[in-house]
This record gives sequence, C-alpha cells and structure tokens, in this order.
Amino acid sequence: MNVFELTRALVDIDSVTPNEEQVGLYLSGYLSRLAERTAGRVERIEVEPHRYNVLAMWDQPVVTLSTHMDTVPPFYPSREDDEFIWGRGACDTKGIIASMLLALEGLLAAGERRVAVLFVVGEERNSAGAYAAAKDPRGSRYLINGEPTESKLVLGSKGALRFEVTATGKMAHSAYPHLGESAIDKLLDALERLRRMPLPSDPVLGEGTLNIGVIQGGRAPNVIADHAKAEIFIRLVDDGASTRAAVARAVGGLAEAREVLYIAALRMGALEGFETSVVSFTTDIPTFAGSWGQPFLFGPGSIHVAHTDEERVPKSELLEAVNTYQQLVRRLVEQ
Repeated sequence: MNVFELTRALVDIDSVTPNEEQVGLYLSGYLSRLAERTAGRVERIEVEPHRYNVLAMWDQPVVTLSTHMDTVPPFYPSREDDEFIWGRGACDTKGIIASMLLALEGLLAAGERRVAVLFVVGEERNSAGAYAAAKDPRGSRYLINGEPTESKLVLGSKGALRFEVTATGKMAHSAYPHLGESAIDKLLDALERLRRMPLPSDPVLGEGTLNIGVIQGGRAPNVIADHAKAEIFIRLVDDGASTRAAVARAVGGLAEAREVLYIAALRMGALEGFETSVVSFTTDIPTFAGSWGQPFLFGPGSIHVAHTDEERVPKSELLEAVNTYQQLVRRLVEQ
C-alpha cells in the first residue's frame, strides 16, 4: 500500500484508548510480513491484558521511530479528498505511523538495518505503553517520536501540571446562608487567585498557561454547598517547582490542591538543515526518560485539528514525512 492507503486503513481501525488491540494486531501482522522478507524480528510486549506495544528490530538499533497507536474518542472512519485524509487519528497519529512504516521499508531496501520501530498504547490517557517500554530499553541511542508538528523538528515542548482543587463547607438552607459555609464560594475565590497567579516564562518555550477545565459541586440551588471541586491544567515551561509553591499559596485557607499529573518541560535535539518549532503539548517523550535514547520530535499534520471533528492530515505532508524520517534516521546513524 502507498502512504495514503495505509493511513486510511489504520484510521478505519477503532483504537480509542484503551481499545488498541485490533490496531496492534494489524501492525504486528504488517511488520511480521516485512520482517519475514528482511530477517527482522517482531515482538508484542504486553502492557495490560489485550493491550500491548509492538516492537520491530533488525540489527542492534541506533535509532528508534516511535509513536502511539491510541486515539481520543469518538471514533469515526476515514475519508479522502484531493488535499487531505480525514478521520479520527488521521494526524494523531495514524498518518505518522504510515509514514514511519513506509520510511522503514525504504531504509531496509537501501540496506540500513540499524533502525527499530516501537508503537505504544495509552499515550492519550496515561502513557501506559511508554512507561512499560521505559522499563525494557533495547540500546537505541536516538528516539524519533511522532506527533503532529506541522513537519517541523521540535526544539522543546511545554510540560504539564494538573491539580484537583477541592473546597469543603457546611450545608444549610439557602434562606439562612449565615448558618452554613459555601464550598462553592470558597472554590471560586481560590480559582480567582489561581487565575491571577503569575506563571514563569522561557525565552524558547514562551509563557506558562493555566486552564480551569472542570468545575463541579453543590447539592441543589436551595442548599448551601458543602463540597466543590475544580480541575486545573497548567502548561509548564520549567521544572514546575515555583508553580507548585504558587498554587499552594493561592488556595491556602480556601481549598486543597492535590497534584495528579506532572511532566516537566522538555528540550529536544535539533539537526542542521531542518526547520524547527516549539510546541505547547506534551508527549510520551518524558515518560521514556531517555531510556530509548536522545529524543527528537517530528511529524506531519497540525495539533490544532487533532482531537477535533475536523481532524485531517495533508497528503503532501505525509509524502514529505516518509522522506524526512529516512533523512533523520540516516543523519543520526552517521552521527
């Protein structure tokens, strides 16, 4: 199949987290047929029952091409026009997988065997596949991770710091609010402090940002709320230490902030001759923690249409990505 046909075949397999088994079977079958022709080996590495990473190797790998198999919901199948391939996962990351596979075939045909591919589960939820892979490295010196970067080599990505902010109060009849204590009022005051909280900036990664993504609480309109909770997501441009302290100060006396996710901001490798950028989203790369080598980040498509009902990937970028992945591998092997 060409890269367009392969992208559509992958998009048409529902792999919304944690339902990656069928796309894993497809990829392990595809790679097994390739390995039979080229004396490689393929492994399905269990992460959880019915969920596994797919690894293919030839000689001892210097470079590993890697991305995730899962997508966000809802699933919807592919379609195609003159310019784009559409569908869930088209750019995040089924088109990337297709480009990597075609690049791999071209490298093998040219005699380059010091390359591996690793496709993992769970990136869209908790990076379960990357955590499992980090415990089982295979000696690769460089990791080229695939995410939609508009076909630019990424110099850095922002980190993530997520909190659940919880306030407690005392129930009372709303006609007599002085007899109660509103958890919602306390939460709103805490959130206002958080919104006004200065965040660090970085000359490469830019400004840190904060999003209040979820608010819930209360019992009924005529009851003073005894409980309220919000979930906030902060995009980090540093190690997060000063932001943690600022969050604790902002909610102090009003609510409790419980940290539920932390990923540090990340600087990545660059190579001369490749256009570069900086991204705000996070990836599996911090989870690998260098276990599969120095990280690089590149992929066709735009993150701005990922996770939307307009998800698509330009056909021109898919074709270019096949060549770019080959160029990146060759440069890193030589390096």
